[in-house]
Amino acid sequence: MAFPGPSADAVVIGGGVIGLSIAWRAALRGLSVTVLDPAPGRGASHAAAGMLTPVSELQYGEESLLRLNMASADRYPAFAAELADASGLPSGYRACGTLAVALDADDRAVLKDLHAYQERLGLASTWLTSRECRRLEPMLSPAVSGGLHVEADHQVDNRRLVAALLAACERAGVTLVRARAAALLTDADRATGVRLDDGTELAAGQVVLAAGCWSNAVEGLPPGTLPPVRPVKGEILRLRVPEVFAPFLSRNVRGVVKGGSMYLVPREDGELVVGATEHELGYDTEVTAGGVYELLRDAHELVPGITELPLVETHAGLRPGTPDNAPVIGAAELPGLVLATGHYRHGVLLTPVTADAVAELLAEGTVPEVVRPWGPGRFTAAPRDAATRPGTPSGPGDTHQDRSQGPDQEPHKEVSYA
Repeated sequence: MAFPGPSADAVVIGGGVIGLSIAWRAALRGLSVTVLDPAPGRGASHAAAGMLTPVSELQYGEESLLRLNMASADRYPAFAAELADASGLPSGYRACGTLAVALDADDRAVLKDLHAYQERLGLASTWLTSRECRRLEPMLSPAVSGGLHVEADHQVDNRRLVAALLAACERAGVTLVRARAAALLTDADRATGVRLDDGTELAAGQVVLAAGCWSNAVEGLPPGTLPPVRPVKGEILRLRVPEVFAPFLSRNVRGVVKGGSMYLVPREDGELVVGATEHELGYDTEVTAGGVYELLRDAHELVPGITELPLVETHAGLRPGTPDNAPVIGAAELPGLVLATGHYRHGVLLTPVTADAVAELLAEGTVPEVVRPWGPGRFTAAPRDAATRPGTPSGPGDTHQDRSQGPDQEPHKEVSYA
C-alpha cells in the first residue's frame, strides 16, 4: 500500500529527542521530513533525568567521547534559546552547576581519583571539603566526606525538551506519523523508504534510523549495518518538593555511596528526579520494589530530608547501548540510510550535536568533523587495541559488563522509540 501524499526528502524512524531534533534541524534546512513513532517522546527521552554533565559523568578511557560530549554541552545554551523561540515553549534548560559528593572515606578516594583525572585532562572542577559541600547544599548529610563542584555541568528538563521539540517540528512543517516502522525499503542497493506495521509504504530520499534500543528491530537492514544495540534498563523516581521545604537542592547532586552511584536533579518547578538503577535484562520495563528501595536508601544517605517528600512517580526506561557504549552517528554503508542511535546514557546531552550533524549530512552530504569518529565504520574496520577505540570504557571507573552482548529477547511489537 502506498503512503497517501508525496514522498519525503527524509524519513526519521524514532521520535525521541534525537529523532525529533534531527527532524527539526533538517526542516530548517528546507527538507521535507516525516517522523515515525507510535508514541513520540515516551521512550528513554521520557524516563531521562536531563543532566548535561560531561565532566561529572566522565569515566576512565572516555577521552574521545568526552570531546563529543563537551562540544554538545557548549551548544546547549544557543540550542535551547533557539528551540524556545521556534516552539513558543520553554526548553527547560537550566545553568545550575553540579556537585558530586562522596559518602565515606572509600567513596572520597574514588572522587579524588576522578578529580585528578579531570585535572590531567584540563577540565574545570573544584575539590570541596565536607563543610564546603554543605555550605552549597545545606540539606546534605553531615556524613558527606567531600566532593567536586563542576560549575559548567548543567541540566535540561527532558520532558519540556520533548514538548518544545514536538511544537518546533510542527511549526517547521514536519509530518508526524504515530505508527511503527516495521521495515526498511530498499531498491537497487539503496534505502528508498519505510514500510509501516499496517503495510503502508512511505517513500523517502533518505532514511534516518534513530530508534534507540529498538533500532535492530526494524526489518530489512542489511547484515552488519548496525552493531548490537542493546537495551539497558534504568529505574528513576520523581518526587515533589513542597513549598515549605523549598529550595531543597539548588543544583544537580551526584553521589558516590558505598561504591555505587546515584543522582538527584532538582527542577525549578519543585520536582526532584532521583536515579538511576542500571540492569541489562532485555526489554523489561517493570519498576521493582528493590530498585525503588535502593534509590531511596542511597538518596537518604546523602540527603536525609528526602524521606519527607511525596513520591509522585516511578518509571523505568531503556537506554540504547552499543559494544563501546558510544553513539553511532553517520551514513551507513547502504546508500540513503543514516544512523543516529546507541547514545546510551548521553542521549539528552548529545541532542544538539547529533541533530546539527545529521541535518548537515542530510542536506549537504557532508559529515562534520566532530562526529566522524562515531560513524558505524568503527565496528567493521580492522580490529584495534581496545584502549585506542573511541569511547571504549576501561579502568577503575568502569563498572558495566557484557558490552558486546546484544538483545537476547525478541522485542515486543508495540514499542515506543527512544
